[in-house]
Amino acid sequence: MFTHKDISARTIFVLNCFDSERRFRVSGGELMLEQVEQDKHTTLTKFPFQKILALFVIGPISITTPLIDKCKKYGVALVVMKSNLRPVFVWADSAEANYLLRKRQFEYPADDIDIAKSLAHNKIFNQCRNLQKTRRKDRLTSDAVTYCVDALSTLEFVDTYDSLMGLEGAVAKSYFGAYFQDMQWHGRHPRVKCDTLNLTLDIGYTILFNFMECFLRMFGFDLYVGVYHRLWFKRKSLVCDLMEPFRCIIDHTVRSAFNRGQFRDSDFRMVKHAYQLKYERCPDYYRVFYDALIAYKSEFFVYVQQYYRCFMGCKSVRSYPKFEFK
Repeated sequence: MFTHKDISARTIFVLNCFDSERRFRVSGGELMLEQVEQDKHTTLTKFPFQKILALFVIGPISITTPLIDKCKKYGVALVVMKSNLRPVFVWADSAEANYLLRKRQFEYPADDIDIAKSLAHNKIFNQCRNLQKTRRKDRLTSDAVTYCVDALSTLEFVDTYDSLMGLEGAVAKSYFGAYFQDMQWHGRHPRVKCDTLNLTLDIGYTILFNFMECFLRMFGFDLYVGVYHRLWFKRKSLVCDLMEPFRCIIDHTVRSAFNRGQFRDSDFRMVKHAYQLKYERCPDYYRVFYDALIAYKSEFFVYVQQYYRCFMGCKSVRSYPKFEFK
C-alpha cells in the first residue's frame, strides 16, 4: 500500500490527451509520451517509473503490455478517464488483495455515526469558508455564516442519523441561499434540471464524484459501502461520503465561472421541460471543472490515504483527515 515516502518522493501525473493524438511508449525503463502527427512520432516528455505514484490519463490513449508490466513492477496506479473524469479503466496492483479493508467496511456498525459527523463537520466548515471568501456583509450572508458556526458546535451533540441529516440539510439551505443569492437561486434541486444553475452544479458534482472514485479505487475500497450514505442499489455510497468535504471546490468554481462569463445561461437549451447543456459547450465546462479539481490532486490522494489508515486502524474520529479549502 502507498506510504508517506511515496507521497514525498513520487508524483501523480495527469495527462490530457483530448487536444491531440498521443501514445505511451516504454523505453529504457522510462515512460515516453509521444505525439502522433501524420505517422510522425514526437517525444513530448519522459518520466522515470520510480518517480510516478499514479498516472491519470484523460481521453483516448494506447496502453501496451510493457506499460502495464512496468506499472506493476514499480507500483504505479494507472487510471484512464473520459473527459468528465469518469474512470473507464483502473489498475492498482496493491488494491486487488485488500480483502481486510472490505471486511472491515462490512463490519462497521450501521448505527455508528461518528465518521459521518466528521465528514459533515468538514463539509460545513468549508461551506462557511466559502461564504466568508465572498466578503459580503449583507444580512443573508451573515446569517448563513452564523448558522454554519452554530451547526459546527451542535454537531458534537448529535446522536442519531436522522438528526445529522436534518442538521446538514438545514445548513445547506441557508448556505446555498446566501452563496448564490445574486444568481436567481430558488433552491437546490438535484437531477431535476429545473434551471441552469442547478444543472451546472449537478455537472460539477458528477465530475467531482468521478474524480474521487479514482482515488478510492487505488486503495481497494468497496465503493458501495459507506458510513454516511447508506447502502442503496447501484449507489457508490462511499464515494458520496468522501466527496462531501470537497463540494466547496465545485460551488466556488460555478459561482466564479458565471460571474466571469465563462458559464452563461445561453449555453443551455430547454428540452421537454428540462434544461440541457449544449453539446458543443460540454468540453469547455468539463475543462473548467477539470482545472479546478486537478489543482488539488495531491490533497485528494493524501485525504483518501489518511482516511484509509484511520479506518483500518480503528482510530479515534479526531484522527480522521480534514480538507480545508483555501
